Amino acid sequence: WALGFLHSLLHTMFTFRLSFCKSNRVNQYYCDIPPLVALSCSSTYVAEMLILVVGGILGISTFLITGISYVYIISTILKIRSVEEKRKAFSTCASHLLVVGLFYGIMLFTYVRRSSHHSQARNRFISMLNVVITPMLNPIIYSLRNSDVKTGLKKILCHKTKTYLEKA
Repeated sequence: WALGFLHSLLHTMFTFRLSFCKSNRVNQYYCDIPPLVALSCSSTYVAEMLILVVGGILGISTFLITGISYVYIISTILKIRSVEEKRKAFSTCASHLLVVGLFYGIMLFTYVRRSSHHSQARNRFISMLNVVITPMLNPIIYSLRNSDVKTGLKKILCHKTKTYLEKA
């Protein structure tokens, strides 16, 4: 929390140093640092480099910490003697890894790039991935561990495939 507060404070201080003389409308679904910096009519190089460097360091370091913890988790799972228990543990771990990978992938893609070199439509699409798609996929990914959901999904997919093949 302290690191998050300091990170926000740093960006807030640099944002207050920028001059804004154009529109005050953030062309985004939510007010975030890169779209706010893009509104500035002064040089944004330092602010953009700050976003890139600090976002990269924080994003990659937390990703590495999470990755190291998963190495320990997987090494512990490999020590389990029962094949069925290993399968259950890896099933849970795979769901978590998929969600973590999705979260970190989108976050690194969002912040570890220079925002002014991309179109506003692309920036809005990326932010939509962050605030809509990722939370929407979480329950789907975790529910795939449920055998009833798997069976229902197989029935739907097999039925659609069979119908498609019959039409072809």
